[in-house]
Amino acid sequence: MQQNVATSAAAHNGNNGKRPPGRPRSEQSRRAILRSTLKLLRQEGGFPDLSIEAIAADANVSKATVYRWWPSKAALVADAFAESSVDELQFPDTGSVRNDMNLQMRRLIRIFRSERGKIVAALLAGGQSDPDLLEAFRERFLWPRRRQAYKTLQRGIDRGELPRSTDLNLILDSLYGPIYMRFLIRHDELNDDFVDQLCSVVLHGCQRR
Repeated sequence: MQQNVATSAAAHNGNNGKRPPGRPRSEQSRRAILRSTLKLLRQEGGFPDLSIEAIAADANVSKATVYRWWPSKAALVADAFAESSVDELQFPDTGSVRNDMNLQMRRLIRIFRSERGKIVAALLAGGQSDPDLLEAFRERFLWPRRRQAYKTLQRGIDRGELPRSTDLNLILDSLYGPIYMRFLIRHDELNDDFVDQLCSVVLHGCQRR
């Protein structure tokens, strides 16, 4: 009798007691996959040698679980890096556009100088021969930061620190382009003094115009 009741209850819940399809994905598994991706990307020979099989094995999940979250290895790697730095790279609101940009840029170069800098280099290097990887980096890391930067510069415009005619894309390319150049070419130091000089030259020049 008890068995019949249990069977009836399971049937009432659907799938004879099995969990229904479309169940929420495990956040614990997702985070394990992201951690394993960063770990293996540092250990392996860069993006080309990294495999979904290795990531799944290290995270103790199936390949199918990985692909339920991410459509490709490129998307997974870009997400792993972006999520590891999302809190650090938030733009502050100090009441000064120069201070806001300066603080965020300093945080960025600290990441570039850390072990995670190798991941960025791997993403950018691999993206030269893999358009999907470069697109994933843009969509999952670059553009979310860029949209925050637009808001930061717009606050500066609203406060009268920058002219209404300011070209936001030109300003951001002028501020961050030299950082990426020094990061990749390594022809000179990438440090806080460099960030101070960049902000002074670019933002002061914009104000004068």
